[in-house]
Amino acid sequence: MTLTLFVLGSIIFIGATLNAALEQIRSKVDVNVYFVTTAREDDILSIKTRLEEIPEVAEVEYVSRDAALERFRARHEDDQLTLQALEELGDNPLGANLNIRAKETSQYEGIAKFLENESALSTTGDDSIIDSINFFQNRVAIEKLTSIIDSAERFGLIVTIVLALATILITFNTIRLAIYTAREEISVMRLVGATNTYIRGPFVFEGIMYGFIAGITTLVLFYPFTLWLAPVTQNFFGDINVFNYYISNFVQMFFIIIGAGVVLGAISSYLAVRRYLKI
Repeated sequence: MTLTLFVLGSIIFIGATLNAALEQIRSKVDVNVYFVTTAREDDILSIKTRLEEIPEVAEVEYVSRDAALERFRARHEDDQLTLQALEELGDNPLGANLNIRAKETSQYEGIAKFLENESALSTTGDDSIIDSINFFQNRVAIEKLTSIIDSAERFGLIVTIVLALATILITFNTIRLAIYTAREEISVMRLVGATNTYIRGPFVFEGIMYGFIAGITTLVLFYPFTLWLAPVTQNFFGDINVFNYYISNFVQMFFIIIGAGVVLGAISSYLAVRRYLKI
């Protein structure tokens, strides 16, 4: 039973870690709209206003030509050849751009199509002021990570169900042995007129106590386990610390683990009582 509850808790930690990693990737995903160098700022800001009116859009950041040039210089500060070539041009070759962040990653494709269909034309002519739309490059990584999360959750659910069935079977046999050991006591209780509930109650309570003790044991084991695993998750996933997650969500974990243990113990002992204690 302790093993079953430990696996259940581990699945919760794994799911939280993978979801946090996915959120980190999602936070870095956006759609970049690059404009031609001759685009007027008023036209760009007009498109920005129209984008902000779309319900799926969470944030739109405007980057001017000068700001884009400064960011380019900062990214290539160690590449003297590129900076020298930039100086030889004499003029700023970069256009302004908009960084668009959606509320959900699934909405980026719709935003990109909106921009492709949008008549983003200058006020002085029929030429589009949009140079290119960079549909987010992390799409494949997000889809793969989402697939990994779904697969891990399915695998964890299967393992939990198998172990839960094994736990019920073991507790079932334990209660059966307890009934067999107390058969003479049960006979005496019947003779003196004990009710069915009175006779069955202690065996069901015994199963519940198995689950409760297993839950407490699991929670105690998770403390050194998550403490040991914390540096690994933090180094691999960034800001994710599984030990901090355990501490901050201890109340929730307590009710999940203890509740699952009590339910497993109660079900298995009740089945054993119904099967082997004919009253």
